Amino acid sequence: MSSLLGNNGPRYRQLPGEDVPYETISVDKVTPIIGAEISGIDLAQSPSNHQMTEVHRALAENLVIFFRDQQMTAEQQLAFGRNFGELHIHPAAPHAPGHPELMIIHADENSARANGEGWHSDVSCDIEPPMGSILYIKTCPPRGGDTLFASMYAAYEALSDRMKAYLDGLVAVHDGEHVYRGMYAKQGVVDKPSYPRAEHPVVRTHPVTGRKALYVNRGFTTRILGVPRDESEGVLRYLFDHAENPLFQCRFRWRENSVAFWDNRCAQHRAMWDYWPHTRSGFRVTVKGDRPV
Repeated sequence: MSSLLGNNGPRYRQLPGEDVPYETISVDKVTPIIGAEISGIDLAQSPSNHQMTEVHRALAENLVIFFRDQQMTAEQQLAFGRNFGELHIHPAAPHAPGHPELMIIHADENSARANGEGWHSDVSCDIEPPMGSILYIKTCPPRGGDTLFASMYAAYEALSDRMKAYLDGLVAVHDGEHVYRGMYAKQGVVDKPSYPRAEHPVVRTHPVTGRKALYVNRGFTTRILGVPRDESEGVLRYLFDHAENPLFQCRFRWRENSVAFWDNRCAQHRAMWDYWPHTRSGFRVTVKGDRPV
């Protein structure tokens, strides 16, 4: 299976075993590039080893996967996340009482902002940024509140060969200071003395699929090292605009009790806050990752 976007667009590369039918879950692709809805699994129960293997595979093949009509307690959501690794604690955001790994996602008529309004990869300012994020939305507005996801495989593969050669080996700064300071003050969160800052390759290789992905984002990436500042600003501006091309995206329309699980190593996302004064509320579990290479 392959798909081509434009003259120099990304060609989809089949993963080993991708042509093998799924046995324990159903996978319905949202677009050929990114996203799939998964059915036939109850996340509140302990999925079988075979089911978990197929969920891992679906995530690797589709970058973000969606589950409908799920009923999970906080403990069950945390348990599902631990199937994928040790859980990450957000450096700034409020969390559920007694559960530091369970981030509160909430916006209503009294909110000054909503989580994730700009394109980003979660907490890319960490030295070891999160592998994946599992968002469970329990309360939805009557309309709006969609989340957009973009494939950074497709973004990288659509670059010209000259640009790929230019970016090879470059490192960029990802900084959380300007993002997090004061962000959660209205929720009663006191600022920390400092927030994470890290240097990551502009192009990273996914540790599971071996594919290259563009790894800069408008939310956290502030500077490319080793080049003049004006050159860095120009290149980053181009890469941000390029990464946000609608051709690389899918859009998820939330319903109550839906779950989205995305791979931060190869996807960016943006939450639309177009539903004020209505409420959108849930919890996010985030899985620790490795240092990008």
